[in-house]
Amino acid sequence: MTEPEVAPSSMPAGSEPPGRSGRSPQEQAAGYHQVGVEQAGVEQAAGYHQVGVEQAGVEQAVGGDLLRSLEAGVLWVTLNRPDMGNAMTADMNAQLATWVEEASADLSVRCLVIAGAGEKGFCTGADLRASRAPSPRPSGAPTPAMGEVARVIRIGWQRLIGSLIDCEKPVIAAVNGTAAGGGMHLALACDLVVAAEGSRFIEAFVRRGIAPDAGGAYLLTRLVGLQKAKELLFFGEAISATEAERIGLVNRVVPRDELAQVVKQMAASLAQGPTKAIGAAKWLANRALETDRSTSFWEEAMVQEMVQQSEDAHEGVKSFVERREPRYVGW
Repeated sequence: MTEPEVAPSSMPAGSEPPGRSGRSPQEQAAGYHQVGVEQAGVEQAAGYHQVGVEQAGVEQAVGGDLLRSLEAGVLWVTLNRPDMGNAMTADMNAQLATWVEEASADLSVRCLVIAGAGEKGFCTGADLRASRAPSPRPSGAPTPAMGEVARVIRIGWQRLIGSLIDCEKPVIAAVNGTAAGGGMHLALACDLVVAAEGSRFIEAFVRRGIAPDAGGAYLLTRLVGLQKAKELLFFGEAISATEAERIGLVNRVVPRDELAQVVKQMAASLAQGPTKAIGAAKWLANRALETDRSTSFWEEAMVQEMVQQSEDAHEGVKSFVERREPRYVGW
């Protein structure tokens, strides 16, 4: 069977009343379009929220190649180029990074989900067919000049991967198909990865004769260890969702027709949780991989002191004393 073409990542080539709208004051103030689960035009057959480009209530960007909607504190973001394996253009890359950075600071967003449209590809990396207008340069200057490729990588895929790692909210990747090159790293940069049966993960860079980028070496060595990371990077072989789960790249593998419901339940649970405490746990876990025990313990103590000042921390203690379920607000 012919291997599908996959690309590596970044080489150049007014408010309503809550009773009427169903939205919280925070969501109204943020100006997001909110999509109800049962709203016409929302399809879940592919294993995630797939939204038609023409559908009202969904914010579009980059000519409809990116979609987002806010639903009960969960920001759903869809890569909407199914005919291209949801390969990313430079404009998509920049816009998605901006959306993630905005969501990190937005109190109305308490969890993010990144998904791909269609049934075959989550994201197959960079769209190598997309053309980029060369930047202005003096007569006789080469294209590209020294440093330009590195700059494209830094402000492109590295910015996006960093925005996901640094996001103060939990991020779930709903992997419905092939995740290759930068698309694989896009999934791995998320805090939780849920994959449909039949999905594949491919370190495609070596297939194109180039080194890995989009944070691949950084992410893989931390997730599967040095030796396994080298194996994946050296051979570029496709691994199944089941194998990805076994070696620690994926949190859960579910039947394709259950992906939407599983991700929705996980996202809803996170969106109803103590957002600041979850964000602090994420930061501490990420930092623990890069610091010594003494520093880690110090940071843990200081972060705990800060989080205990939050409204949700007070609610957690109060609900325990009153023997009831907590009602967290996200701050």
